[in-house]
Amino acid sequence: MDKNHILIVEDDADIRSGIEIYLKNQGYDVSQAGDGIEGLAVIEKEEIDLAIVDIMMPRMDGITMMMKVREKGYDFPVIMLSAKSEEVDKIMGLNMGADDYITKPFTPLELLARVNSQLRRYNRYREAIASAEPVKDTYHVLGGIELNEETVEVFVDGAPVRLTPIEFKILLLLMRNPGRVFSAGEIYERIWNEKAVNTDTIMVHVRKIREKIEIDPKNPKYLKVVWGVGYKMEKQ
Repeated sequence: MDKNHILIVEDDADIRSGIEIYLKNQGYDVSQAGDGIEGLAVIEKEEIDLAIVDIMMPRMDGITMMMKVREKGYDFPVIMLSAKSEEVDKIMGLNMGADDYITKPFTPLELLARVNSQLRRYNRYREAIASAEPVKDTYHVLGGIELNEETVEVFVDGAPVRLTPIEFKILLLLMRNPGRVFSAGEIYERIWNEKAVNTDTIMVHVRKIREKIEIDPKNPKYLKVVWGVGYKMEKQ
């Protein structure tokens, strides 16, 4: 199988080179660009599988480049790089078609996990298109969480996560319905297919799921409690 080709669009040459060295060591082909205009020129000449694009750049910023990439019909994943002060731009980038973002400073391992996660999804999509098979709705993605019903696998930021069968079923139920709040009783009845008598076990399972999928289980990003109502997976 051919190597995936990654484009780095970043005005800081040191950051560009550092990312390139790390990705090449991981077996990827890499191209560089110093701003959005250069980035678009590379995309028109080369077949790109994923782009890492900084938001703040001279001549053409990352948001504008992102919009032009999608306008031209390119569907490869784009990971935005942003500073903490660029929260609004980061949200705008996601709304305009970016697939993920990383806040500076970041570690090489974090970047690699995001790259691997996005490329796994993109390659799977291309394989399905090439074989004329529709992409099945048994593959669910929410932020950095990927859940595959067919293989019973869960990945968080590219790393595999081990769940018990019950934990997997609960997470699947919530990921199929992002934003919807389920009461503990409803979760129990859907998972066990029987009338809920004592729902304390749901609280225990939710706590264990959080410990496995959240960076900070006490301040969850994904699995939220709606006090007095139930649980939901937060839309990302």
